[in-house]
Amino acid sequence: MVQFLLAGICYGLSPSEESYISGVNYATEGKFEEAKKEFENALEFNRFSLPAKESLGVIEDLTDGKIKTETAIHLFKGAAYATKGMSEESIAEFNKAISLNPNYESAYNNRGVAYDKQGLHDQAIADYKKALEINPLYAPAYYNRGSAYDEKSLYDQAIADYSKAIEIIPGYVIAYNNRGNVYREKGRYDEAISDFSKIIDINPGFIAAYNNLGILFKNQGLYDQAIINYNKALEIDPSYSKAYYNRGLAYYGKGRYDEAIADYNEAIELNPEDAEAYYNRGIAYHAKGEYDQAVINYNSAIQYNPDYPEAYFNRAIAHHDKGRYDQAIADYNLAIELNPEDADAYYNRGITQRHKGRY
Repeated sequence: MVQFLLAGICYGLSPSEESYISGVNYATEGKFEEAKKEFENALEFNRFSLPAKESLGVIEDLTDGKIKTETAIHLFKGAAYATKGMSEESIAEFNKAISLNPNYESAYNNRGVAYDKQGLHDQAIADYKKALEINPLYAPAYYNRGSAYDEKSLYDQAIADYSKAIEIIPGYVIAYNNRGNVYREKGRYDEAISDFSKIIDINPGFIAAYNNLGILFKNQGLYDQAIINYNKALEIDPSYSKAYYNRGLAYYGKGRYDEAIADYNEAIELNPEDAEAYYNRGIAYHAKGEYDQAVINYNSAIQYNPDYPEAYFNRAIAHHDKGRYDQAIADYNLAIELNPEDADAYYNRGITQRHKGRY
């Protein structure tokens, strides 16, 4: 999760995001007074909107003469392109901003994010480094460089950069969130819990913190505590599909298959192309002995993710349990083709071939 001047806006917009987008539109036209009012409105709706704060900082730098008018326009145009997935156009705008103001940290930071979006993490890291050479207290560059290191699985470097961002901005909830996720990856659960709990202290409405706490508890087999946190996330936002999906996993872990299926239903209704939700709903039906329903769900998972070896593997088991041995063998073959080191697939294929020989 890297951070532009513009946040990546998805699906429904909150009032804060609507004001923010309106401000961006004004800024790309050079209407900075109007943009400033909209960014301030965004902060009234959500005082934690860092993109709005960053954007106000750019306008302040323009007012103070630190950057040129054209620089600010190129920055906002670049960020606007980025939120539309137009990375090349975005980078071109940031290049123009840098050429006009080669010592402006925000331009390098934003170009770095554009590189990150393209998977060019080393180039991104170089830009974040340049931003920090210009301004060693520029927290967004530490945060974004941490995200780039995170993508490269360089977790210790990521933690160091997230920590520096938090040191500079103690209320930097997104940095706490990302650092908590890295701690979880490293198995440092107490530190992860501390970070997600800190987020809730700072901003009780930060929904991802509850979801991430739920994942932590679920991974430790503490399903009831996980469910409590997913419930809290859904109290804040009943349309938060991740919480339905993850609560479904927790219910499955408790053997409450019908409740798991109900949650997967909600997740799929909100996100109809979620292959993982179909796959896990299939597993829940399988656990109930409803093999045909399981196959239907594995089919959907494969439809949305054709390179899903686990879906082929589990569909093979369902076919086997229904006595459809040829279909089972075909699915084991596909699972092995996608994951040639899956010993279970070879083993199960052998069992199915023996069964087939008996009939």
